[in-house]
Amino acid sequence: MKIRHLAMTLALATALVSCGEKQENKSCCEQNCKEDYAALANQYAKVTLTTDISHLSQNEVKMLDLLFRAGTYMDDIYWHENLGGCKNEFLNKIEDTNARKYAEINYGPWDQLDNRRVFIPGYGPKPEGAGFYPTDMTKEEFEAWDNPDKTSQYTIVYRDDNGQLQTMWYHEAFANKINKTAALLMEASELAADKEFANYLKLRAQALLTDDYFASDMAWMDVRNNNVDFVVGPIENYTDGLFGYKAAHESFILIKDQEWTKKLSRYVSLLPELQTKLPVDAKYKQEKPGSDADLAAYDVIFYGGDCNMASKTIAINLPNDERVQLQKGTRKLQLKNAMQAKFDKIVVPISEVLVAPEARQNIKFEAFFSNVMFHEVAHGLGIKNTLDGKGTVRHALKEQYSALEEAKADILGLFLVTKLSEMGEYKNSTLEENYTTFMAGIFRSVRFGAASAHGKANMIEFNYLANEGAFTRDANGLYNIDFPKMKLAVEKLGGAILVAQGNGDYEFVKNWIATDGVIKPELQKDLDKIAGSGIPKDIWYEMGIEYLKR
Repeated sequence: MKIRHLAMTLALATALVSCGEKQENKSCCEQNCKEDYAALANQYAKVTLTTDISHLSQNEVKMLDLLFRAGTYMDDIYWHENLGGCKNEFLNKIEDTNARKYAEINYGPWDQLDNRRVFIPGYGPKPEGAGFYPTDMTKEEFEAWDNPDKTSQYTIVYRDDNGQLQTMWYHEAFANKINKTAALLMEASELAADKEFANYLKLRAQALLTDDYFASDMAWMDVRNNNVDFVVGPIENYTDGLFGYKAAHESFILIKDQEWTKKLSRYVSLLPELQTKLPVDAKYKQEKPGSDADLAAYDVIFYGGDCNMASKTIAINLPNDERVQLQKGTRKLQLKNAMQAKFDKIVVPISEVLVAPEARQNIKFEAFFSNVMFHEVAHGLGIKNTLDGKGTVRHALKEQYSALEEAKADILGLFLVTKLSEMGEYKNSTLEENYTTFMAGIFRSVRFGAASAHGKANMIEFNYLANEGAFTRDANGLYNIDFPKMKLAVEKLGGAILVAQGNGDYEFVKNWIATDGVIKPELQKDLDKIAGSGIPKDIWYEMGIEYLKR
């Protein structure tokens, strides 16, 4: 495959100033406004990623250095996937320090938490397909194209010299960085103290070179006794806003919190029973989730790529492969230090602005942690394949899948906390604390905007709960929870989402999200009040091996 074909694939033609090329059309930003880049950058609070690694062996510390380098390659690849290439040329043209910082946070000139608004002059709207498809390709052209690899998560689509659509596997498109990453993983496997983790690293290296991730995903499910963990590869589908097919590259480096993990282990055995308790007819919960799930707590010390763009991930539920989920389940990794940072810097301040004074005592970190944790548990429950036998829910719902799946996980996570509390299995916080903290969490996440799957999900939840009377808002714009109505609304919404997924009705889900996945005027006033209080929207990380405690 010729190198210039890759350049054609990754260039965002009409949307970007391509490398060395000047775009004539001015952006709306350049024509009509002057950006306050300092104010934009200050929407993100600085957090230093650190943890104590004094308990690690010398080999494990050496291994960390290799993983940091490998993670950086994933970050480089993601710049291509989101921006369309030319990261350094793009950044080097930005003279304002705050503008450059904000561009680095957003991996491009589009504000991810403001509906991808252009904030750097000279750039057009972000293509829905990012760098995964030609910008001039229509959905109709794609659907009519007969190519067995076109919907693979691990191919990019480009036009050849004759203008015809072609596919290229990731390991070919990004061969240089993929080969270097695989070599680092093989080297790291020789230093790993845990044999299951060493095996995973070897298989993951092979997976990166072949774009066949099943064996390494299955091996990762066996990693339980490690001090260090590494998530790496093309994983989530959020960046592909055209179809939701393509997975984007990312990486996490994690240090296990053994003490907190012990506290969580008892919930794992309850997952099959919890599946049977979902608030929906039996046919929508007939699948049996794998019983080999893992629930663990970690401190995260590195983010790279997709997970590091704009709003930061605070928990992980992987693998996404439905085959692995049904055979073994998933690993649900809670990023404790990242959660604590968001709780302290965002959730608590929001509650002081929008939650009624008498309810603020219910805003607790333990409840926030548990809500996030059971959000990840809920991803593994429910239904993965449509009832009509035509394939997975993911493929049936296309680009609408991610938003509905995030709403499912939010609502069913709260439902699971309720059921476990009723069973006497959950005692870390009260239901009042979980429900109230959940409400404050909605205000946090809804600020991610309509361009974000998580933002849309929270809008769906907020509007549904409002219609059901699950909360009240007084004349001063302060919220309180009606706990009986909240409980009923959570069950009702959880059931509605599971039915929509099982039916695989794309048009129904699309219309639902278009109607309720939006911020309505009254809520916008409340969000403006938060913005006026100077509360950050999210966090950005200072990170590196030099920040770790030894």
